[in-house]
Amino acid sequence: MFERFTKDARAVVTGAVEQAERGGAPAVDAEHMLLALLDKEGGRASFALAALGGGQWLESVRDALGEARRRGGLSQAEADALAGLGIDVGEIVARVEEVHGVGAMSGDRVGPGTDAGAGKVSRSRHRPFGRDAKDVLVRALRVATSRRDRHIGDEHILLALTTRPGVPAEVLADHGVTYEAVVRVLYGGGEAKAG
Repeated sequence: MFERFTKDARAVVTGAVEQAERGGAPAVDAEHMLLALLDKEGGRASFALAALGGGQWLESVRDALGEARRRGGLSQAEADALAGLGIDVGEIVARVEEVHGVGAMSGDRVGPGTDAGAGKVSRSRHRPFGRDAKDVLVRALRVATSRRDRHIGDEHILLALTTRPGVPAEVLADHGVTYEAVVRVLYGGGEAKAG
């Protein structure tokens, strides 16, 4: 499937691996795909993000992703649902971090295959794509196919992220980046194409 990816889409995928490495994550996940998209300039996805006001909220998106990571990957909607059951996720996070340190629930902690005490995964270790990252790539293929595009571009990855339940889609939607908004920017009424 990777041979069908445009240069921009390939850059996002390799950027996601780099994001996972920088964060010390054991696998590449959908969040890393989103972070790589936010870092990528010059592609159709960056055009859509900029048109939707991206320059004004990129740091807010990064902060929201960091907060979700601190909550152990729970979306705000999931944390709110648990609050409705009387479970205070913020209190749980605070207690865990009190005992184990800040970021203890993020999954980026010291363990097998990490540099001792550094909390980072060794750079030589291969990072597999997690189930959610694989799902984003499959969804990107489906989006491209449904739009009758021959290649999978970074815009298809962005569209896939907006359709998949979870933290990246929630954070994007909170900033006005929905599937419909991205389609409107990129394809207009269905005829015009950006870039």
